[in-house]
Amino acid sequence: MPQILKEHLAEALAGLAVLAIAAWFLVFALGRTGASGTDSYELKARFPNATGITVGSDVRVSGMKVGTVTSQTLDPASYQAVVTLSVDKAVSLPLDSSAAITSEGLLGGSFIALVPGGDPDKLAPGDEISDTQGATDLMGLIGSVINRSGSSETPSTTAPAGAAE
Repeated sequence: MPQILKEHLAEALAGLAVLAIAAWFLVFALGRTGASGTDSYELKARFPNATGITVGSDVRVSGMKVGTVTSQTLDPASYQAVVTLSVDKAVSLPLDSSAAITSEGLLGGSFIALVPGGDPDKLAPGDEISDTQGATDLMGLIGSVINRSGSSETPSTTAPAGAAE
């Protein structure tokens, strides 16, 4: 066995490097997905449009990640998206907090931004955030800007100068 290792030392070191990189990637991926076992509680929010949000999407307060989206369902009565959020227990949100689906930019991903309110009472595990704002239809906005970018003149009802009546 030692003779084989001496003959193939370069291959053994390359294999060890691959295994080390794979282990590092696994630790990195588990840390990014929130599967590291942090203590959290669940909240629900209803959105009229949940475009861009999937299980695993970030939940942020003031731009800082405080949780993730754990599930999405469609309410058959109201046809709204019911999104379940897992929020870090260290973040105690006021009862009148709001949630909005926000984009990181034109090409960036979407996340849920929580805006804390001023109520002294706090949201309990399982509570629902009632003040929500769905995703903005960026393609619709771009289309409306393009359609309005033509001539800003309104049709005239008077005859042009020099025209005979």
